[in-house]
Amino acid sequence: MSTVAIVGGGPAGLSAGLFTAKNGLETVVFDTDETWMHKAHLFNYLGIRSIDGEEFMTIARGQATDRGVDLRMGEEVTGVEETGDGFSLTTDEGDYDAEYVVFATGTDTELPESLGCEVDDDGLVEVDLSMQTSVEDVYATGAMIRNQEWQAVISAGDGGAAALDILSNEKGEHFHDFDTPADVPSLSDLPDDEAEGE
Repeated sequence: MSTVAIVGGGPAGLSAGLFTAKNGLETVVFDTDETWMHKAHLFNYLGIRSIDGEEFMTIARGQATDRGVDLRMGEEVTGVEETGDGFSLTTDEGDYDAEYVVFATGTDTELPESLGCEVDDDGLVEVDLSMQTSVEDVYATGAMIRNQEWQAVISAGDGGAAALDILSNEKGEHFHDFDTPADVPSLSDLPDDEAEGE
């Protein structure tokens, strides 16, 4: 059983997966590659002067998988149900169990609504500040929670907020994913492809 199942592999989903996987939670991300980033060029993402959306996605996917995310490219989640001890996700490839679900599917709210997540009058999934929906241990991020406020950097922040709440729940106390220069691995500790890019 995966601890965290993330439906959607854009900035929100990959950000959530990066945080949970690098901090020891078994994490699977289902990515149908339908992100709006394919049409984007980022000049407004803090810390990045200029980057094509395709290149951003390549880097983001590599960063997430390097830190332990099980990235399921092209595998679409077609159903999510509550079970006695978590959730069951159905894809064309099979069924997956998880303790937490993070929805990061842009404006598509079909799956969270089918699970019983409350939506407002504008059809947006209702969440608290930690991105938790009305269904316990289910989170929603990005465009499905924000009316016409669609920005990659905001979506990535939503994913990070969901992940920190999950990590805090798992650890039983407020968790902070804060790295220092001493935490940076040496080149010999990095995967070959990442070390070559240095």
